[in-house]
Amino acid sequence: MVTSVRAALGLSLACTSALSLVSPAWFQTPTFSFGVLTYCAGPRDSGNLSCVTFRSLEDIPDFAWKVSAAMLLGGWFLLATNAVLLLSWALAPQSLCPRRGSSPVPGVQAAAATVTITGLLLFPVCLASPFAKEVCEAPSMYRGGRCQLGWGYVMAIFNAVLASLLSIVGWPHKPQVHGKAVFSTDTERIILVPEISK
Repeated sequence: MVTSVRAALGLSLACTSALSLVSPAWFQTPTFSFGVLTYCAGPRDSGNLSCVTFRSLEDIPDFAWKVSAAMLLGGWFLLATNAVLLLSWALAPQSLCPRRGSSPVPGVQAAAATVTITGLLLFPVCLASPFAKEVCEAPSMYRGGRCQLGWGYVMAIFNAVLASLLSIVGWPHKPQVHGKAVFSTDTERIILVPEISK
């Protein structure tokens, strides 16, 4: 049951991360918005938006933006891989997976969260690029100028926080037994006797 819940959470986290990555609403003005992989021009309230998607990393206008996009895509790939592994772990027969309580690769989600957080911290460096300066009118690194933070970037931050929390919660915990070791000479083995609180 716990593995099924983890698989469902991992799958939904990978889907919402993909949605935020393709969103053009990371930084926006009333007539322009851009994200990691997409930018749109036109009034936000009207349905006449003209959107362009960067087809490859070479099309992205700034080096820091390229590095951030590569890290964010890598983080999403790790999240999706973790979700597939958890889903296959949850759906596999009991005879193949006798230890259902622990996930097969607990570090993948932690690595995904780390890579994603690094990409999110690096992305605002692209505000100093000529592309962002033209759109946002005199921004600088970590200052948006006329551009405001959009829902896509906030959703990506929220997903990174959730991935971090889920990796901490999903890490296997080993119970600690407190007691005294008593050596039995008759059977030549160690018997752990629990301590009694006084």
